[in-house]
Parts: sequence; C-alpha cells; structure tokens
Amino acid sequence: MNATPTFGRLGDHAVDRRRFLGLIATGAAVVGIPGLLTACSTTAPSAGSSSAAAGDVIPKYIPVTYIDPDYPSVNGSVPGYETIPPELVQSVKDAPGTGVVYTAMTPLWGTIPPTKGNKYYEAVNELLGSEIQFQITDGNVYGDKLATVLASAKDVPDWVSIPSWNLPPRFGADIVENVFQDLTPFLAGDKVTPYANLANIPSDAWKFCVFNGKLYGLPFPGEVITNATFYRQDVLEGLGITPDVKNGQDLIDLAVELTGGSVWGAEDLWTTAAIIHAVPPKWKLDGDTLVHRVETEEYRAALEWNAALFASGAVHPDAVADQTGDAKARFQSGKSLITADGVGGWHEALRDNLTSNPSYWQQPFEPFDAAGGTPVLWKGNPADIFSFLKKTDDEDRIKELIAMANVLAAPFGTTEYDTISSGVEGVHYTRGADGLPVPTELAATELQPTYIFLVDPPMSETHVQYPGYVKAASEWKANAAQYATDPLFYAQQIVEPQEYASIGQPFVDLEKDISRGRKSMDDLDAAIETWQTSGGEELRAFYQDILDQQS
Repeated sequence: MNATPTFGRLGDHAVDRRRFLGLIATGAAVVGIPGLLTACSTTAPSAGSSSAAAGDVIPKYIPVTYIDPDYPSVNGSVPGYETIPPELVQSVKDAPGTGVVYTAMTPLWGTIPPTKGNKYYEAVNELLGSEIQFQITDGNVYGDKLATVLASAKDVPDWVSIPSWNLPPRFGADIVENVFQDLTPFLAGDKVTPYANLANIPSDAWKFCVFNGKLYGLPFPGEVITNATFYRQDVLEGLGITPDVKNGQDLIDLAVELTGGSVWGAEDLWTTAAIIHAVPPKWKLDGDTLVHRVETEEYRAALEWNAALFASGAVHPDAVADQTGDAKARFQSGKSLITADGVGGWHEALRDNLTSNPSYWQQPFEPFDAAGGTPVLWKGNPADIFSFLKKTDDEDRIKELIAMANVLAAPFGTTEYDTISSGVEGVHYTRGADGLPVPTELAATELQPTYIFLVDPPMSETHVQYPGYVKAASEWKANAAQYATDPLFYAQQIVEPQEYASIGQPFVDLEKDISRGRKSMDDLDAAIETWQTSGGEELRAFYQDILDQQS
C-alpha cells in the first residue's frame, strides 16, 4: 500500500487522540497503533490495484463553520479554538434514523466497553435515531478478525471500519466491489449537499476512499503535517539557551551542547533526518524516471546525517542500544532533550506531565532544511482509517446510514461533536470551577473510541485545558503548512502486489545499523541492488503503469 505514517518510520502508523479534552480517550490507547498488516498476508502472488479519484467521483467540498476559530486554518492546517463555546449548535435538527438496529465492526486499542446498558451509546444513538450495535475487536488482532469476516460476505456487519494498514490482499481487486456499497451515486459531486457535515470533509480525504474509480469509503481525516522535532523548552530556558536551528548542523551542534552528566542532547532522530532532507515517502520522479526513496540522494544524505549525530556522542545510550521504545519517557523525564514525535504527542505529553511538573513544556522546532534552504514537508495520508457500508439493494437503508454518518461527522462547536466526545453531562463528566469537563468514573468505562472509527470530522485544536497549547500548536501548524507538499501518488489508494510486501523490510534494520556505525554506506548500495533484483524493478514497473494510465 502507498502509506505515509503519522509518525516514526515509514510503515509505522498511528492515529492521534482527536477529541476535545481527551475524554473519549480516558481509558484508551489510540496512539501507537501497530505496523503493516502481516496476519492477512498470503504467500501466493496477488495483483495490486490503484485508483486515482476523478473529480466527478468525490463529494463536493463545502466548508461549514458553526463556531469561528481563534486560529483559522492556513493551507489546510488544523484550526484552533481557545475557549469552550458558551452555546453549542445542533447541526442536524432531527435524528435521521428510523429506529433500525445496525451492526458495526470497529477496532479498539484499549479496554472494550460494555455494549449493553452503556449510557454513552444510548446518548449518541438518540442523536442518530437508530441504534448502532458495536462488534469491537482488539486493534492488535483486528486484521485477523477482519480477514475472517470478509471471507464470508454473509457475516459482514452493516458498517465496517478498516484501517489502511489492515487492508487485506486483493481488497481492491476482489473484495470491495462484491462486499461493500458503492457510495458514488449517493455522495459524488453535488449529491453530498444535503449532508453538510460530510461535505465539510476536505476533498483529499475523500480521494483516499476511492477504489477502482468509485467512492466506497467514509474517511477519518488526518493532519496535513504529521511529524515534528521537539525540544524541552522549559529545560533549555533554565539553562539560558534559546535554540536557533536553521540547518542540520545547527541541530547536531545543539544536541552536543546539551549533552553532559546524566543528560543527553537527543534520541534517535531518524524521523527528523528524513524530514529535513525531504526524503520522499515512497517514490519521486527524476525527469521521467521513477526513483524509489531508498535510491534517492535525499535518503543517502539523511542516513549520513543521522550517523553523524550518533557519532557526535549526543544520542542517549539507550537509543544507541536500540531501546527506542522508551524514547518518549526519557525525553519527558529530561534524560534527553530533543526527540521526534507525531504532532499529537504534544498535547499528550502535557496531559501526562503538567500535574507533576507544572512548568513542563515541549516545543517543536520551526521547519528547517538540512542545508538551510526552503523546507519541503511531505503531506501525510489524508486519511489512514476509513469505513465501508455493506452492499445492499435497499437504497433507503444506505441513505439512512449516510445520514447517520452525517451526524457523526459534525465538527467542533456542535451538540453532536460534544456528545460523541464527552458523553452526557452529569453522567460522564461534571463541570469544574473553570468550566472545563471533569470525567466521572463511568467515563473511563463507557467512553471509548468507537463512533470516530466510522467517520470523523476534520481535525481541530481544542485542548484548552493546557494553557498556551492551542495558540502554540495552531501557530506552529499554520507556519509548517506553508511548506506542505504533495508526494507522488498523494491521496491515491494503491495496494501493491502482495509478493513485494516485504522487500523493503531490510532497510528498516539498515537504517539503524548505519546510523549507529555498525554498517556503512557501501552496505546501502548492496541493499539497493538486492532490492532491485528481488522485485524492486517489478514494483517500479507497477507504479510506472499507474503513472502512464493517469497521463
């Protein structure tokens, strides 16, 4: 698949905790979703598929604003809201459902909530007018469950969430048209107009829901810029240091300056290396020639830079020993002072540290290019999760489900968003002296991410409980968005032939080894040659064919 991660190495995936004040994630780990699907793989060769969305297939983009943001979106950046609206807007006046019970299959990276007697579900279902009965599976084994369900079309629930990394082989070739409903006749172009909240979802997110030239999916929109390099601003201020990083060498020099005693300047910054050297997520065009990311000069330069960082002695010893899973804890405890993370990790760090350390603050560096030129920030996938409706000849049933999706897609400032995010006042939360919601014990049991995996509104910065965060995050994202660049094949749903699924895996280990000085750039040359002869050239031809069809 053609996937750009939310953070970390290519091939890793994550979904930011999205919701206002985080109440919906009280007991759920929505971040750190595991990597590419392996459980549903097959050893038999399978045809890949691709689909570029034609303009007449995707819904017309009609922005709607119920509450004016304090920080408007700039070039697709996330709008920010510094206060809770005193009054909410009911975006869908009448519940669209007819009292029907629908089944929905969703993943969950957390404790599965009770589905019977759940007051949270009751409240949202009341807004919908029909009941959604969830069939929830542990996200870590969701691919296995999904494969089993899709193998028997008669057992497919009415509504199925599928993360992009769980797309099974031959999904576009065999499954989607036989199992799921073509939504093109219901939502394409102006047909989305009756559904104001769905029309408010940007076109790029819809493009990623197109398979075989038809609209099948409902999106869970993501960030335009997904990664950042953070530093402990509170610690640096205590040291009297104001970082002025304008190129890659500046960052290494700062990391060296910060290293001393029991503190190290940085964690493994391979993600940063890829960002500042503009390493393409998958492919780039060199004239008329397709070049894979591992063949690019940008990739080579990023490896050399990260190796220089490790050689400087500024990387924490545990990171040198490949214990990268604890990087966030080391950074937040002040044992290391520079790290790369998904942008959603910013507010999560504040949530986890401000109580014990009220002065805690991490700040992303402003975007910079390794050589000091103009940064290039590749856009992340416009959606990494989408959902599908079971195929049926009953058009009224599809229209009802779409109308229900329109309720679930209601953005910040609406009654629907507030209920889906925080549940019921007096049941799932109370108001503190500052007017902010305070979760009850029941919230930890009942409020788990479920509806958001069916469809979600565009993201917004609403974490007002962390003083200064909305302003800082909104301004940083607006500035970064000016450098946002579409990678080749952006917003196209591409499923690679299964026989090529693992040929890039050796580079994950090689990146670690070269960075740590265990292998050299000569080993990279050998690995590229192996990749080319092990299916890389065939994969290049596969993508070239996609380009030729679009020209």
